[in-house]
Parts: sequence; C-alpha cells; structure tokens
Amino acid sequence: MKLPGVNMLAKMQEQMKATRDELAQELLSVTSDGGGVTVTISGTQRIHAVHVSTQLLDDGDAEMLGNLLVATVNKAIEESQVKAAEKLGSLTGGLGVPGL
Repeated sequence: MKLPGVNMLAKMQEQMKATRDELAQELLSVTSDGGGVTVTISGTQRIHAVHVSTQLLDDGDAEMLGNLLVATVNKAIEESQVKAAEKLGSLTGGLGVPGL
C-alpha cells in the first residue's frame, strides 16, 4: 500500500534530478569590471574556464590579478547559485528544502 503523496514526492525527485542535470549543462560567463577576467561556470558551480586578458598578464601585477580572479570567481559562483535556486525553487514551491 502506497502512502498518499509518495507518488508526488517521487515525481518531484525526478524533476529535481532532471533540473540538476540541466543545470550541469548550462554555462554562465561572468566578466570582471574592466573585462580583464572572464570565468565560465556551470549551474552546479563547477568552473569550466578562466580567461585572463593578455594585457593583465603583461602588466605583471600579480596581486591585482589575484584579486580580480577571486572577485570574478566569487561573483560567478553567486550568480550560478541564484540561477540554480530559481530553477529548483520553482519545483519545491519555495518550501526552502535544505540542500537544494
């Protein structure tokens, strides 16, 4: 005997898995202010590429480059998390389910 709601929960789990799979394939590119660094990240917060302009490399300011990399990676992660939360949140109806 199945409990009421079990089918609905199983369907929601399937939809969430499909959405996570979609997010893993979706790529988002985020560029630093000034355009010197671009980070490409998936909807599951996996970095796929980092591009640094040759001008930044030629300038030789390692500290500035490091700061730009950190800021751009953090911005990319935040934007990717927002995108994932929007997609997964539509499935849970804003229930705030932990770990999603």
